[in-house]
Amino acid sequence: MDNFVFDKKLEKVIEANTNKWIDWIIDLQSIAQNGLTYGKDTFDLERYQLLRNISAEMMSEISNLPLQKIKNLFCNERGYQTPKLDTRTAIFKNEKILLVKENNDKWSLPGGWVDVQKSAAESAIQEVKEEAGLNINLSKVIAIQDRDKHNYPKQVSRIIKIFFLGELIDGEFKENIETRASNYFTLNELPELDAAKTTREQINMCYQASQTENWQTYFD
Repeated sequence: MDNFVFDKKLEKVIEANTNKWIDWIIDLQSIAQNGLTYGKDTFDLERYQLLRNISAEMMSEISNLPLQKIKNLFCNERGYQTPKLDTRTAIFKNEKILLVKENNDKWSLPGGWVDVQKSAAESAIQEVKEEAGLNINLSKVIAIQDRDKHNYPKQVSRIIKIFFLGELIDGEFKENIETRASNYFTLNELPELDAAKTTREQINMCYQASQTENWQTYFD
């Protein structure tokens, strides 16, 4: 067998096994967090905390990230564990889609986490203003996606992505701490994308939604 083909197959096996381990570790962390939230017995609470620490050490080992960073990301919440919400907004002009350039020099749809004190729609409008300098209205929900089914690499937290279709009112790009530039692109001239936030398939979906009058919201 050609060495290149063998290496590629081995790489896929390793990736698949790694994803399984990450899923198992996330399940352990979730059990521990829920136990710490609802448990009453002192000894059980100690065991749940130990389980949480072990899950953090396992995630640190498999990701090669410092243990303290993993604990900050992975073991810093209270209450019943639920997915985080991320918004992405598609804005079109002259049949081109707006993308913003991230600090890693890759591009994505403008968006970010839903703030605690805001609705998903309010957060989406705010993110477009902060990252692209634009004022917009939202006209429809394009999709509600489980991030791990569409974006990579896999994240420690479970994330639900909400895609909106936005309509431009006014504004222009301004320098900010999150993005370096903004521009409009056709499907045939897309720049290098930040696949953790936006994929070509998701942009194509947004194009279809913008051109379909009675678009049916996609959901996993």
